[in-house]
Amino acid sequence: MPLIRRAVWRRDGEANVVDKARARAEEALDGLLFDGMSIMAGGFGICGVPEHLIAVIRDSGVRNLTVISNNCGVDGAALGLLLETGQVAKAISSYVGENKLFAEQYLTGKIEIEFNPQGTLAERIRAGGAGIPAFYTRTGVGTPLAKGKEERTFNGERFIMETGLVSDLSLVKAWKGDHEGNLVYRKTARNFNPMMATAGKATVAELEHLVETGTLGPDNIHTPGIFVDRVVESHAYPKRIEKLYTRPRPETAGAA
Repeated sequence: MPLIRRAVWRRDGEANVVDKARARAEEALDGLLFDGMSIMAGGFGICGVPEHLIAVIRDSGVRNLTVISNNCGVDGAALGLLLETGQVAKAISSYVGENKLFAEQYLTGKIEIEFNPQGTLAERIRAGGAGIPAFYTRTGVGTPLAKGKEERTFNGERFIMETGLVSDLSLVKAWKGDHEGNLVYRKTARNFNPMMATAGKATVAELEHLVETGTLGPDNIHTPGIFVDRVVESHAYPKRIEKLYTRPRPETAGAA
């Protein structure tokens, strides 16, 4: 049964508003997971990651997944959890340098990787959400990334064709959201989330705060609820530090 992304209007002009909120992450993903599916997951490093929803995918046992994300998580967290259980068959990403397991699985042929320059990945997702099947870019021309891709010349410059991306399921993380699925992201946690919310055949949003419909100012909404199928409020987020640099404390002035 297709998901409903909008209010249904009765003949008397009143709207039957659909409440997209679910009580638990498991309920938010109920009926949406299957082997061999493609999943977009928002986040940049450990920022803006729908980690509770990813944990549900791990526990579901679905396999042979294609994941589309900037960096496929880090060791022991986010999409890295799916790498640990061997559920990922292919990753479409732009950066894997912080995930040792990801690199190990790639080098040993256990996982297929489709590398994209970061801006190209973002535009492929945006294009998919906008219904644009392909576009041309100068990025990657003359490099191994251009192998097998159509090339054309515009105004004397070489361009290669990249295709738009659409996933079976998009998982996004938002700061606030209401019962109709309108979303607001917070600062750098916005990252890939808004584009991915538009590019999934189904989109589920993990929220830090679920608020009543109508309390989000219309001008402040980043993702309209028309793109979102379900939302779930989650808590108990660990405060991770991806990299911690330290240096010796300067000696106190005048000390012996």
